Amino acid sequence: MLPGVQSVPLTALRHPTVSTLLDDHRALLAELLDGLGSPLHIVLPEVFEENITALRQAFAETGADVDILFAKKANKADCFVRSAAALGVGIDAASTAELVKALAGGVPGHRIGISGPEKDDTLHALAVQHDCLVAVDSISELRRLAATARLAHRQVRVLLRARTTIQPGSRFGMAAAERSAAVTLCLKLADHVSCRGFSFHLNGYSPEERAMAANEMIEHCLDARRRGALSAELVDIGGGLPMRYVDPQLWEGFIQQNEPAHYHGNKTSSGFYFYPYGGMPPTQAARTIMNHPVDGEESLSAKAARNGIRFIVEPGRSLLDQAGFTLFRVQQVEDRRDTDGYAIVTVAGNSLSLCEQWFNTDYLPDPLLMSAQSVADEVFPACVAGSTCLENDMVTWRKIRFPQPIRPGDHLVYLNTAGYHSDFLESRFHDTALPLKAVLRLGDAAPRWRLDGI
Repeated sequence: MLPGVQSVPLTALRHPTVSTLLDDHRALLAELLDGLGSPLHIVLPEVFEENITALRQAFAETGADVDILFAKKANKADCFVRSAAALGVGIDAASTAELVKALAGGVPGHRIGISGPEKDDTLHALAVQHDCLVAVDSISELRRLAATARLAHRQVRVLLRARTTIQPGSRFGMAAAERSAAVTLCLKLADHVSCRGFSFHLNGYSPEERAMAANEMIEHCLDARRRGALSAELVDIGGGLPMRYVDPQLWEGFIQQNEPAHYHGNKTSSGFYFYPYGGMPPTQAARTIMNHPVDGEESLSAKAARNGIRFIVEPGRSLLDQAGFTLFRVQQVEDRRDTDGYAIVTVAGNSLSLCEQWFNTDYLPDPLLMSAQSVADEVFPACVAGSTCLENDMVTWRKIRFPQPIRPGDHLVYLNTAGYHSDFLESRFHDTALPLKAVLRLGDAAPRWRLDGI
Protein backbone atom coordinates (compact mmCIF):
# COMPACT_ATOMS: atom_id res chain seq x y z
CA MET A 1 0.00 0.00 0.00
CA LEU A 2 1.31 3.45 -0.88
CA PRO A 3 1.94 5.66 2.15
CA GLY A 4 -0.72 8.24 2.86
CA VAL A 5 -3.13 6.92 0.23
CA GLN A 6 -6.62 5.74 1.09
CA SER A 7 -6.92 1.96 0.92
CA VAL A 8 -10.69 1.86 0.38
CA PRO A 9 -11.99 2.97 -3.03
CA LEU A 10 -15.35 4.70 -3.19
CA THR A 11 -16.56 3.48 -6.57
CA ALA A 12 -19.63 5.45 -7.62
CA LEU A 13 -22.81 3.57 -8.45
CA ARG A 14 -24.01 3.94 -12.04
CA HIS A 15 -27.43 4.07 -13.64
CA PRO A 16 -27.65 1.95 -16.83
CA THR A 17 -28.06 5.12 -18.92
CA VAL A 18 -24.85 6.54 -17.45
CA SER A 19 -23.01 3.26 -18.10
CA THR A 20 -24.17 3.28 -21.72
CA LEU A 21 -22.92 6.82 -22.25
CA LEU A 22 -19.55 6.12 -20.63
CA ASP A 23 -19.03 2.74 -22.31
CA ASP A 24 -20.42 3.35 -25.79
CA HIS A 25 -20.34 7.11 -26.37
CA ARG A 26 -17.06 8.35 -24.94
CA ALA A 27 -16.18 10.05 -28.20
CA LEU A 28 -19.35 12.13 -28.02
CA LEU A 29 -18.63 13.13 -24.42
CA ALA A 30 -15.06 14.12 -25.37
CA GLU A 31 -16.35 16.22 -28.29
CA LEU A 32 -18.88 17.97 -26.07
CA LEU A 33 -16.23 18.77 -23.46
CA ASP A 34 -13.80 20.05 -26.07
CA GLY A 35 -16.47 22.10 -27.83
CA LEU A 36 -18.44 23.47 -24.87
CA GLY A 37 -15.65 23.93 -22.36
CA SER A 38 -14.46 22.51 -19.06
CA PRO A 39 -16.09 21.81 -16.76
CA LEU A 40 -19.23 20.59 -18.49
CA HIS A 41 -22.31 19.30 -16.71
CA ILE A 42 -24.19 16.51 -18.46
CA VAL A 43 -27.84 16.41 -17.34
CA LEU A 44 -30.18 13.48 -17.95
CA PRO A 45 -33.89 14.37 -17.69
CA GLU A 46 -34.99 10.82 -18.55
CA VAL A 47 -33.34 9.55 -15.34
CA PHE A 48 -35.01 12.37 -13.38
CA GLU A 49 -38.35 11.26 -14.82
CA GLU A 50 -37.68 7.65 -13.80
CA ASN A 51 -36.96 8.82 -10.26
CA ILE A 52 -40.27 10.68 -10.10
CA THR A 53 -42.17 7.59 -11.21
CA ALA A 54 -40.35 5.35 -8.72
CA LEU A 55 -40.90 7.73 -5.80
CA ARG A 56 -44.60 8.10 -6.62
CA GLN A 57 -44.94 4.34 -6.67
CA ALA A 58 -43.16 3.97 -3.33
CA PHE A 59 -45.48 6.44 -1.63
CA ALA A 60 -48.54 4.87 -3.27
CA GLU A 61 -47.60 1.44 -1.93
CA THR A 62 -47.89 2.80 1.61
CA GLY A 63 -51.42 4.10 1.04
CA ALA A 64 -50.33 7.71 1.57
CA ASP A 65 -51.73 10.58 -0.50
CA VAL A 66 -48.58 12.50 -1.45
CA ASP A 67 -47.91 15.41 -3.81
CA ILE A 68 -44.30 15.78 -4.99
CA LEU A 69 -42.72 19.22 -5.34
CA PHE A 70 -39.24 19.21 -6.87
CA ALA A 71 -36.89 21.43 -4.81
CA LYS A 72 -35.67 23.79 -7.53
CA LYS A 73 -32.61 24.91 -5.53
CA ALA A 74 -30.96 21.50 -6.03
CA ASN A 75 -30.18 22.25 -9.70
CA LYS A 76 -30.69 25.29 -11.91
CA ALA A 77 -31.22 23.37 -15.18
CA ASP A 78 -34.42 24.29 -17.02
CA CYS A 79 -34.85 20.76 -18.38
CA PHE A 80 -35.78 19.38 -14.96
CA VAL A 81 -38.56 21.94 -14.55
CA ARG A 82 -39.92 21.01 -17.97
CA SER A 83 -39.88 17.32 -17.05
CA ALA A 84 -41.65 18.05 -13.78
CA ALA A 85 -44.34 20.00 -15.62
CA ALA A 86 -44.83 17.19 -18.13
CA LEU A 87 -45.32 14.63 -15.34
CA GLY A 88 -47.62 16.80 -13.25
CA VAL A 89 -45.05 17.36 -10.52
CA GLY A 90 -44.91 20.68 -8.68
CA ILE A 91 -41.96 22.89 -7.78
CA ASP A 92 -40.65 24.07 -4.42
CA ALA A 93 -39.36 27.61 -5.02
CA ALA A 94 -37.60 29.80 -2.48
CA SER A 95 -36.96 32.95 -4.53
CA THR A 96 -38.65 35.12 -7.11
CA ALA A 97 -36.23 33.88 -9.77
CA GLU A 98 -37.05 30.24 -9.00
CA LEU A 99 -40.77 30.96 -9.10
CA VAL A 100 -40.47 32.72 -12.46
CA LYS A 101 -38.49 29.78 -13.88
CA ALA A 102 -41.09 27.31 -12.58
CA LEU A 103 -43.93 29.24 -14.22
CA ALA A 104 -41.95 29.68 -17.45
CA GLY A 105 -41.25 25.95 -17.50
CA GLY A 106 -44.94 25.15 -17.56
CA VAL A 107 -45.70 24.42 -13.89
CA PRO A 108 -49.01 26.06 -12.90
CA GLY A 109 -49.03 28.25 -9.82
CA HIS A 110 -51.31 25.99 -7.81
CA ARG A 111 -48.63 23.29 -8.01
CA ILE A 112 -45.87 25.55 -6.73
CA GLY A 113 -44.89 25.79 -3.08
CA ILE A 114 -43.06 28.85 -1.77
CA SER A 115 -40.61 28.15 1.05
CA GLY A 116 -37.78 30.00 2.76
CA PRO A 117 -37.78 32.27 5.80
CA GLU A 118 -39.22 35.81 5.81
CA LYS A 119 -39.81 36.04 2.07
CA ASP A 120 -39.75 39.48 0.49
CA ASP A 121 -42.80 41.39 -0.75
CA THR A 122 -42.01 40.80 -4.43
CA LEU A 123 -42.09 37.05 -3.96
CA HIS A 124 -45.26 37.34 -1.87
CA ALA A 125 -47.01 39.38 -4.57
CA LEU A 126 -46.13 36.96 -7.38
CA ALA A 127 -47.13 33.97 -5.25
CA VAL A 128 -50.51 35.55 -4.44
CA GLN A 129 -51.22 36.34 -8.09
CA HIS A 130 -50.49 32.76 -9.18
CA ASP A 131 -52.27 30.95 -6.31
CA CYS A 132 -49.09 29.38 -4.93
CA LEU A 133 -49.01 27.63 -1.56
CA VAL A 134 -46.88 29.76 0.77
CA ALA A 135 -45.11 28.33 3.83
CA VAL A 136 -45.16 31.13 6.39
CA ASP A 137 -42.32 31.29 8.89
CA SER A 138 -43.54 33.84 11.42
CA ILE A 139 -46.41 36.06 12.56
CA SER A 140 -44.74 39.08 10.98
CA GLU A 141 -44.53 37.34 7.62
CA LEU A 142 -48.14 36.21 7.90
CA ARG A 143 -49.26 39.81 8.44
CA ARG A 144 -47.25 41.04 5.45
CA LEU A 145 -48.60 38.27 3.23
CA ALA A 146 -52.18 38.94 4.30
CA ALA A 147 -51.76 42.62 3.46
CA THR A 148 -50.47 41.69 0.00
CA ALA A 149 -53.47 39.40 -0.59
CA ARG A 150 -55.87 42.11 0.60
CA LEU A 151 -54.46 44.62 -1.87
CA ALA A 152 -54.79 42.05 -4.66
CA HIS A 153 -58.38 41.19 -3.62
CA ARG A 154 -57.36 37.55 -3.34
CA GLN A 155 -57.15 34.78 -0.77
CA VAL A 156 -53.71 33.17 -0.35
CA ARG A 157 -53.21 29.56 0.67
CA VAL A 158 -50.69 29.15 3.48
CA LEU A 159 -48.90 26.50 5.48
CA LEU A 160 -47.73 27.51 8.93
CA ARG A 161 -44.17 26.37 9.50
CA ALA A 162 -43.80 25.00 13.03
CA ARG A 163 -40.75 24.04 15.02
CA THR A 164 -40.54 20.39 15.96
CA THR A 165 -39.87 18.90 19.39
CA ILE A 166 -36.99 17.02 17.74
CA GLN A 167 -35.18 20.24 16.78
CA PRO A 168 -36.70 22.98 18.95
CA GLY A 169 -33.71 25.28 18.46
CA SER A 170 -34.12 25.60 14.69
CA ARG A 171 -33.99 29.11 13.27
CA PHE A 172 -36.92 28.17 11.04
CA GLY A 173 -40.55 28.04 12.06
CA MET A 174 -42.78 29.07 14.93
CA ALA A 175 -42.70 27.90 18.53
CA ALA A 176 -45.93 26.69 20.16
CA ALA A 177 -47.25 30.06 21.35
CA GLU A 178 -46.55 31.79 18.02
CA ARG A 179 -48.03 28.88 16.08
CA SER A 180 -51.24 29.12 18.11
CA ALA A 181 -51.39 32.87 17.55
CA ALA A 182 -50.86 32.33 13.82
CA VAL A 183 -53.89 30.02 13.64
CA THR A 184 -55.97 32.66 15.42
CA LEU A 185 -54.76 35.31 12.99
CA CYS A 186 -55.61 33.11 9.98
CA LEU A 187 -59.16 32.76 11.30
CA LYS A 188 -59.39 36.51 11.80
CA LEU A 189 -58.10 37.18 8.28
CA ALA A 190 -60.04 34.35 6.62
CA ASP A 191 -61.15 36.55 3.70
CA HIS A 192 -57.55 36.83 2.57
CA VAL A 193 -55.71 33.89 4.20
CA SER A 194 -56.59 30.20 4.14
CA CYS A 195 -54.68 28.00 6.58
CA ARG A 196 -54.19 24.75 4.67
CA GLY A 197 -51.92 22.95 7.12
CA PHE A 198 -48.43 22.85 8.56
CA SER A 199 -44.83 22.36 7.48
CA PHE A 200 -41.49 22.03 9.25
CA HIS A 201 -37.76 22.22 8.65
CA LEU A 202 -35.67 19.29 9.81
CA ASN A 203 -31.91 18.87 9.49
CA GLY A 204 -30.55 15.40 8.79
CA TYR A 205 -31.63 12.30 6.92
CA SER A 206 -33.38 10.15 9.54
CA PRO A 207 -36.67 8.81 8.09
CA GLU A 208 -37.83 7.97 11.60
CA GLU A 209 -37.33 11.53 12.86
CA ARG A 210 -39.10 12.90 9.79
CA ALA A 211 -42.05 10.59 10.46
CA MET A 212 -42.26 11.74 14.09
CA ALA A 213 -42.17 15.38 13.01
CA ALA A 214 -44.90 14.72 10.43
CA ASN A 215 -47.03 13.16 13.16
CA GLU A 216 -46.69 16.37 15.18
CA MET A 217 -47.95 18.33 12.19
CA ILE A 218 -51.00 16.05 11.88
CA GLU A 219 -51.84 16.89 15.48
CA HIS A 220 -51.44 20.60 14.70
CA CYS A 221 -53.87 20.18 11.78
CA LEU A 222 -56.43 18.48 14.02
CA ASP A 223 -56.08 21.22 16.63
CA ALA A 224 -56.51 23.92 13.96
CA ARG A 225 -59.67 22.22 12.73
CA ARG A 226 -61.11 22.17 16.22
CA ARG A 227 -60.52 25.90 16.34
CA GLY A 228 -62.30 26.52 13.04
CA ALA A 229 -59.56 26.17 10.38
CA LEU A 230 -61.45 23.39 8.61
CA SER A 231 -59.21 23.44 5.52
CA ALA A 232 -56.13 22.36 7.52
CA GLU A 233 -55.48 19.10 5.67
CA LEU A 234 -51.89 19.34 4.41
CA VAL A 235 -48.63 18.29 6.05
CA ASP A 236 -45.43 19.24 4.22
CA ILE A 237 -42.63 16.91 5.31
CA GLY A 238 -39.93 18.78 3.35
CA GLY A 239 -37.06 17.01 1.63
CA GLY A 240 -34.20 15.19 3.29
CA LEU A 241 -34.77 11.82 1.61
CA PRO A 242 -31.35 10.12 1.71
CA MET A 243 -29.79 8.59 -1.37
CA ARG A 244 -27.01 6.18 -2.15
CA TYR A 245 -23.89 7.15 -4.10
CA VAL A 246 -21.68 4.16 -3.21
CA ASP A 247 -22.12 0.64 -1.87
CA PRO A 248 -22.89 0.77 1.88
CA GLN A 249 -20.09 -1.69 2.67
CA LEU A 250 -17.56 0.52 0.89
CA TRP A 251 -18.87 3.49 2.83
CA GLU A 252 -18.54 1.74 6.18
CA GLY A 253 -14.99 0.69 5.31
CA PHE A 254 -14.15 4.26 4.37
CA ILE A 255 -15.50 5.66 7.64
CA GLN A 256 -13.53 3.13 9.69
CA GLN A 257 -10.22 3.80 7.92
CA ASN A 258 -10.54 7.52 7.21
CA GLU A 259 -7.61 9.63 8.46
CA PRO A 260 -5.92 12.99 7.67
CA ALA A 261 -3.05 11.37 5.74
CA HIS A 262 -5.56 10.35 3.06
CA TYR A 263 -5.99 14.01 2.03
CA HIS A 264 -3.86 16.69 0.47
CA GLY A 265 -2.20 18.74 3.19
CA ASN A 266 -3.20 16.19 5.85
CA LYS A 267 -6.59 17.86 6.09
CA THR A 268 -8.02 16.73 9.41
CA SER A 269 -11.07 14.50 9.32
CA SER A 270 -12.60 16.61 12.08
CA GLY A 271 -12.71 19.45 9.56
CA PHE A 272 -15.10 17.52 7.33
CA TYR A 273 -18.82 16.98 7.54
CA PHE A 274 -19.56 14.13 5.19
CA TYR A 275 -22.84 13.46 3.48
CA PRO A 276 -23.82 9.82 4.22
CA TYR A 277 -22.91 8.55 0.76
CA GLY A 278 -23.80 4.96 1.59
CA GLY A 279 -27.34 5.75 2.75
CA MET A 280 -30.60 4.05 1.89
CA PRO A 281 -32.26 4.66 -1.51
CA PRO A 282 -34.93 7.39 -1.62
CA THR A 283 -37.76 4.93 -2.31
CA GLN A 284 -36.83 2.92 0.77
CA ALA A 285 -36.76 6.11 2.83
CA ALA A 286 -40.21 7.06 1.54
CA ARG A 287 -41.64 3.71 2.63
CA THR A 288 -39.89 3.93 5.98
CA ILE A 289 -41.38 7.36 6.70
CA MET A 290 -44.93 6.47 5.79
CA ASN A 291 -44.88 3.03 7.45
CA HIS A 292 -43.37 4.35 10.68
CA PRO A 293 -45.61 3.55 13.68
CA VAL A 294 -47.08 6.53 15.50
CA ASP A 295 -49.33 6.64 18.57
CA GLY A 296 -48.85 2.93 19.13
CA GLU A 297 -49.27 0.48 16.24
CA GLU A 298 -50.84 2.69 13.55
CA SER A 299 -48.60 3.79 10.70
CA LEU A 300 -48.13 7.44 9.79
CA SER A 301 -49.88 6.92 6.43
CA ALA A 302 -52.83 5.14 8.09
CA LYS A 303 -53.29 7.91 10.64
CA ALA A 304 -53.16 10.52 7.89
CA ALA A 305 -55.74 8.67 5.78
CA ARG A 306 -58.06 8.23 8.77
CA ASN A 307 -57.98 11.97 9.40
CA GLY A 308 -58.16 13.16 5.78
CA ILE A 309 -54.57 14.44 5.76
CA ARG A 310 -52.57 14.71 2.56
CA PHE A 311 -48.79 15.01 2.43
CA ILE A 312 -46.44 17.20 0.44
CA VAL A 313 -42.82 16.13 -0.04
CA GLU A 314 -40.08 18.39 -1.46
CA PRO A 315 -37.19 16.19 -2.67
CA GLY A 316 -34.31 17.79 -4.52
CA ARG A 317 -31.13 15.72 -4.40
CA SER A 318 -33.01 12.41 -4.34
CA LEU A 319 -35.02 13.16 -7.51
CA LEU A 320 -31.73 13.99 -9.22
CA ASP A 321 -30.12 10.68 -8.26
CA GLN A 322 -27.98 9.62 -11.27
CA ALA A 323 -29.54 12.40 -13.38
CA GLY A 324 -26.24 14.00 -14.29
CA PHE A 325 -22.45 13.93 -14.17
CA THR A 326 -19.61 16.41 -14.62
CA LEU A 327 -16.63 16.35 -16.97
CA PHE A 328 -13.31 18.15 -16.42
CA ARG A 329 -10.36 18.44 -18.80
CA VAL A 330 -6.96 17.88 -17.19
CA GLN A 331 -4.86 21.00 -17.61
CA GLN A 332 -1.63 20.06 -15.88
CA VAL A 333 -0.13 17.26 -13.77
CA GLU A 334 2.47 17.98 -11.10
CA ASP A 335 4.05 14.67 -10.22
CA ARG A 336 5.10 14.77 -6.57
CA ARG A 337 5.25 11.03 -6.06
CA ASP A 338 8.98 11.04 -5.28
CA THR A 339 8.66 13.76 -2.65
CA ASP A 340 5.08 13.64 -1.32
CA GLY A 341 3.85 10.24 -2.49
CA TYR A 342 1.13 11.60 -4.79
CA ALA A 343 0.52 13.94 -7.73
CA ILE A 344 -1.57 17.07 -8.00
CA VAL A 345 -3.80 17.07 -11.06
CA THR A 346 -5.01 20.55 -12.04
CA VAL A 347 -8.21 20.68 -14.08
CA ALA A 348 -9.72 23.45 -16.19
CA GLY A 349 -12.33 24.78 -13.77
CA ASN A 350 -12.66 25.17 -10.03
CA SER A 351 -14.09 23.47 -6.98
CA LEU A 352 -17.22 25.65 -6.90
CA SER A 353 -18.42 23.76 -9.98
CA LEU A 354 -18.10 20.39 -8.26
CA CYS A 355 -18.56 20.32 -4.53
CA GLU A 356 -20.74 19.28 -1.66
CA GLN A 357 -23.22 21.90 -0.56
CA TRP A 358 -21.57 22.14 2.87
CA PHE A 359 -18.42 24.20 3.27
CA ASN A 360 -15.14 22.56 4.30
CA THR A 361 -16.06 19.12 3.00
CA ASP A 362 -15.23 16.89 0.05
CA TYR A 363 -17.19 15.19 -2.72
CA LEU A 364 -16.12 11.63 -2.03
CA PRO A 365 -17.12 9.21 -4.84
CA ASP A 366 -14.07 8.39 -6.95
CA PRO A 367 -13.75 10.28 -10.26
CA LEU A 368 -13.20 8.21 -13.40
CA LEU A 369 -10.26 8.74 -15.73
CA MET A 370 -10.95 8.90 -19.46
CA SER A 371 -7.65 8.91 -21.32
CA ALA A 372 -6.99 8.99 -25.03
CA GLN A 373 -3.83 6.94 -24.42
CA SER A 374 -3.99 3.50 -22.89
CA VAL A 375 -0.87 2.66 -20.91
CA ALA A 376 0.14 -0.23 -18.71
CA ASP A 377 -1.68 -0.50 -15.39
CA GLU A 378 0.12 1.52 -12.75
CA VAL A 379 -1.45 2.90 -9.59
CA PHE A 380 -1.21 6.67 -9.80
CA PRO A 381 -2.14 8.40 -6.52
CA ALA A 382 -3.37 11.94 -7.01
CA CYS A 383 -5.66 14.63 -5.70
CA VAL A 384 -7.46 17.07 -7.99
CA ALA A 385 -7.07 20.86 -7.85
CA GLY A 386 -8.90 23.71 -9.51
CA SER A 387 -7.11 26.21 -11.72
CA THR A 388 -7.62 29.29 -9.55
CA CYS A 389 -5.10 31.08 -7.34
CA LEU A 390 -6.71 29.89 -4.09
CA GLU A 391 -4.84 27.43 -1.88
CA ASN A 392 -8.09 25.71 -0.90
CA ASP A 393 -9.40 25.31 -4.44
CA MET A 394 -9.40 21.53 -4.35
CA VAL A 395 -11.97 19.62 -6.42
CA THR A 396 -10.91 16.43 -4.60
CA TRP A 397 -8.82 16.70 -1.45
CA ARG A 398 -8.70 12.94 -1.05
CA LYS A 399 -5.82 11.10 -2.72
CA ILE A 400 -7.36 8.84 -5.36
CA ARG A 401 -5.67 5.67 -6.61
CA PHE A 402 -6.09 6.15 -10.37
CA PRO A 403 -5.44 3.03 -12.51
CA GLN A 404 -2.83 4.69 -14.74
CA PRO A 405 -0.81 7.91 -14.94
CA ILE A 406 -2.84 11.01 -15.79
CA ARG A 407 -1.70 13.33 -18.57
CA PRO A 408 -2.71 16.83 -19.73
CA GLY A 409 -5.70 16.57 -22.05
CA ASP A 410 -7.19 13.56 -20.24
CA HIS A 411 -10.71 13.86 -18.89
CA LEU A 412 -12.05 13.23 -15.40
CA VAL A 413 -15.67 12.21 -14.87
CA TYR A 414 -17.47 12.83 -11.59
CA LEU A 415 -20.63 10.76 -11.40
CA ASN A 416 -24.01 11.63 -9.88
CA THR A 417 -23.42 15.35 -9.54
CA ALA A 418 -26.82 16.77 -10.56
CA GLY A 419 -28.14 17.12 -7.00
CA TYR A 420 -26.45 20.18 -5.43
CA HIS A 421 -22.91 19.25 -6.52
CA SER A 422 -22.71 21.01 -9.88
CA ASP A 423 -24.14 24.52 -9.60
CA PHE A 424 -25.15 25.16 -5.98
CA LEU A 425 -22.06 27.29 -5.24
CA GLU A 426 -20.97 28.11 -8.79
CA SER A 427 -19.07 31.36 -9.23
CA ARG A 428 -17.55 33.55 -11.95
CA PHE A 429 -14.30 33.83 -10.02
CA HIS A 430 -11.43 35.20 -12.15
CA ASP A 431 -14.17 36.49 -14.49
CA THR A 432 -14.62 33.05 -16.03
CA ALA A 433 -17.91 31.99 -17.60
CA LEU A 434 -20.24 29.69 -15.69
CA PRO A 435 -20.08 26.07 -16.90
CA LEU A 436 -22.62 25.00 -19.50
CA LYS A 437 -25.10 22.16 -19.19
CA ALA A 438 -25.65 19.68 -22.02
CA VAL A 439 -28.99 17.85 -21.94
CA LEU A 440 -28.68 14.27 -23.20
CA ARG A 441 -31.33 11.70 -24.03
CA LEU A 442 -30.39 8.27 -25.32
CA GLY A 443 -33.37 7.74 -27.58
CA ASP A 444 -33.57 4.68 -29.83
CA ALA A 445 -30.39 5.40 -31.79
CA ALA A 446 -27.52 7.77 -31.08
CA PRO A 447 -27.85 10.08 -28.07
CA ARG A 448 -29.46 13.44 -28.77
CA TRP A 449 -28.10 16.51 -27.04
CA ARG A 450 -28.83 20.22 -26.71
CA LEU A 451 -27.72 23.03 -24.46
CA ASP A 452 -29.97 23.52 -21.45
CA GLY A 453 -32.30 26.47 -21.75
CA ILE A 454 -32.66 26.17 -25.55
